[in-house]
Amino acid sequence: MNEPFLIYAIGFLAQFFFSARTLFQWLKSEKAKAVVSSSSYWVLSIAGSYLLCLYGWFREDFSIILGQFISYYIYLWNLNWKGLWQRFGIFLKIVLIATPIVAAAFVLSDFTSFADAFFRNEDIPVGLLLFGSAGQIMFTLRFVYQWFYSVRRKESFLPAGFWIISLFGSSLIIAYGIFRHDPVLILGQSFGFVAYIRNLMLWRRGKRNHDKKKEENPC
Repeated sequence: MNEPFLIYAIGFLAQFFFSARTLFQWLKSEKAKAVVSSSSYWVLSIAGSYLLCLYGWFREDFSIILGQFISYYIYLWNLNWKGLWQRFGIFLKIVLIATPIVAAAFVLSDFTSFADAFFRNEDIPVGLLLFGSAGQIMFTLRFVYQWFYSVRRKESFLPAGFWIISLFGSSLIIAYGIFRHDPVLILGQSFGFVAYIRNLMLWRRGKRNHDKKKEENPC
């Protein structure tokens, strides 16, 4: 571990927000006895995503940055559906919307240096980078799936497929974290495993109750 303490502190703080969102969502789901898409889940997602992207930049780890770029605006979309976006001040809205765009413009302005740092990194062989990126893409696609599903339902919702994709993607990221000797990725992803499985159990129970009610009241 040659990275300064501050870099790991940023990474662990990001994972703290992600773990907190999972914990709060889990507790609210247990209370409701059904899978819940809580407002706090999306607020904490934005905070965690912001910090984890910084962590990935300092670690020169493209796979981490890629994962956050894919899901970032979906977090904002869910915040809007929850009615929270309207409560943000204009300055905060501009910062949240513009940050990824500014970062992308900065990368394109000197892409050669970016490529040297992120794609020719001796600490991350190309094969390992591809493996980590695949894990991040799979893990992040759960939010793309969640977004499509929610658009069809016209509400912010966390379907069963979201938790199934979470399990597979998280497994790949943990494996990548082990290869990279990255405690931030290993600890952060490990926490969610129990919550993902429990949400699937709650979803299954809710589906059984729904089917039972339909059988009892066919009309």
